[in-house]
Amino acid sequence: MASFKQMDLDAYSTAHSDEWQRLAELGKKRTVSGTEADELIERYQSGASNLSAIKTTTAGSIEGERLSLSLSRARLRFTGTTTNVLSRIPEFFVYQLPAALFRIRWLCFAIALGTLFVGFLYGWWAMSDPRVIATMGEASALEQYAKEDFVDYYSNNSGQAFTGFVWTNNAWLAAQCIAYGIVGLYTPYLLFSNAQQLGLTAGIMAEYDRLDVFFLYIAPHGQLELYAIFVAGAGGMRIFWTLIAPGNRTRVRALAEDGRAFFAVVIGLILALLVSGVIEGFVTRQDWPWPIKIGIGTVALVSFLLYQWVVGRRAVRAGQTGDLDEFEAGARELVAG
Repeated sequence: MASFKQMDLDAYSTAHSDEWQRLAELGKKRTVSGTEADELIERYQSGASNLSAIKTTTAGSIEGERLSLSLSRARLRFTGTTTNVLSRIPEFFVYQLPAALFRIRWLCFAIALGTLFVGFLYGWWAMSDPRVIATMGEASALEQYAKEDFVDYYSNNSGQAFTGFVWTNNAWLAAQCIAYGIVGLYTPYLLFSNAQQLGLTAGIMAEYDRLDVFFLYIAPHGQLELYAIFVAGAGGMRIFWTLIAPGNRTRVRALAEDGRAFFAVVIGLILALLVSGVIEGFVTRQDWPWPIKIGIGTVALVSFLLYQWVVGRRAVRAGQTGDLDEFEAGARELVAG
């Protein structure tokens, strides 16, 4: 008997099309009789074997996607799982999102170290060579920035407006890191530019004996904000690495699976950057003792790290990979109605 790899996918699909059509029909029914329930389970088992055979031969195909959707619908019927995707949100935040974050934990750590290193080099260069500061603008303008504008930046607008501004700005930077990660060099360039800007800004503040102000005003919100950017960079770079080294998967399949996983990261970053934006808009400007303001930022960062490392480890041990295939199937089921 010839193996499936030697057979034509179209011929294989034609041979099983009636079975798959029946599976789809049973999966769409609102209610099923006892006989239909038995048939549904039988069709599901047969369809799962067919899908496994298809995936063994080709990573992605229209026939495979259709059969996968039919199997998802059938599984929802005989397991009694609701078709409302909103009911799957807790599962998303407890398993899928932390698992996706856990997969890139070490790359996040490496990017954090790299950013600190680059920022330190540029800051030290600016502090040790007056010519560097001189190339960045007029002395009077730089002095005004260091002594007035840097601090005023956090209080010139209302808390709500400023929160919205920094949230959208940082979310746009994070989105670029992930969206253009597949290009390769663009994400590292954005991360490098961010580190360079931090270092040079610290150099300007140090030139006018305001380095302490720089760190005090950055620390409350900057801890979570910067780490969120590191996570975005890690997600983008991981997607590029998937393209270079997909492992035992085809590149198309690897990009599809990791792309779904890192879509979860985008959702997590939107929420994390919202928290950092609220801290920047409402906490940094307050006349509270600095230990309290910095402590709030530290609690926010530690909470995110615990979610990534501890909850993420548990999710992975529970068998999650961060792939949104199941969540996506539920969403498609809801739309299909």
